[in-house]
Amino acid sequence: MLGAIAPRPIAFASTVDKEGNVNLSPFSFFNCFGSNPPVLIFSPARRVRDNTGKHTLDNVLETGEVVINIGNYAIVEQMSLASTEYDKGVNEFTKAGLTPVASTLVKPPRVAEVPAAFECRVLEVKPIGNKGGAANLVICEAVLLHVQEEVLGGNGKTIDPFKLDAVARLGGDWYLRAQGDCLFELPKPLQNKGMGIDQLPAHIRHSGVLTGNNLARLGNTQAIPTKAEVREFTHDPLYKYLVHKHQGNPTETNRQLHLLAQRFLEEGRVQEAWKALLTIENT
Repeated sequence: MLGAIAPRPIAFASTVDKEGNVNLSPFSFFNCFGSNPPVLIFSPARRVRDNTGKHTLDNVLETGEVVINIGNYAIVEQMSLASTEYDKGVNEFTKAGLTPVASTLVKPPRVAEVPAAFECRVLEVKPIGNKGGAANLVICEAVLLHVQEEVLGGNGKTIDPFKLDAVARLGGDWYLRAQGDCLFELPKPLQNKGMGIDQLPAHIRHSGVLTGNNLARLGNTQAIPTKAEVREFTHDPLYKYLVHKHQGNPTETNRQLHLLAQRFLEEGRVQEAWKALLTIENT
């Protein structure tokens, strides 16, 4: 299950017990579940080997507060070290070499080195079962967000994913670094209704080259190029080269045009892909 449901974000949770002893531990059973109010849920599951609970769970039950720190690649080894099952009362900030910073609205400190941290009050702790591996859903409301300016984008209002350099948990000992070619943009059909794959011309829909992702990108289009725009594309030197090179072999010409359209789609040039595909009726 953990190998298939991946990657999972990591809640680097800092808590205190009723005596004020600090605990810091990462949990990959974590995500956000609403924005108004902002709700985060993580699960310090019961240990599989001996069915014992974790200090983080004990602390949130005692105090009802937690800081969910968002770690990144720069501290991923320190987060992993903090997951060591130290005895109660041992401060993982010290063990992992991280810096505690006093929070503003809650008692647990936040981690100075992380790019973002949410001060949270616990709304509910919901146990799911009582055996080893059973979940304990800690449902939190974020009451204050801290963000390092260094990870903000040019507009100063959103987080730049390249600057965030996030990490996520996979199965076994595997992690993911959200950087480089791992990051890509995908336009979402929230405001505009795309035509859908079912409305694509048959020679496109049944292409032997275009993938399901390619077809979906085309299907997310509202309007296709006009006939005049398609005719203009036939004067493009690349189009002329392909048609001339495979003259007398319409099957190969069509395949090459599908490959060209696929390249355009991978470059985000959707209208150019449409033009290449719509010329096929004229080849």
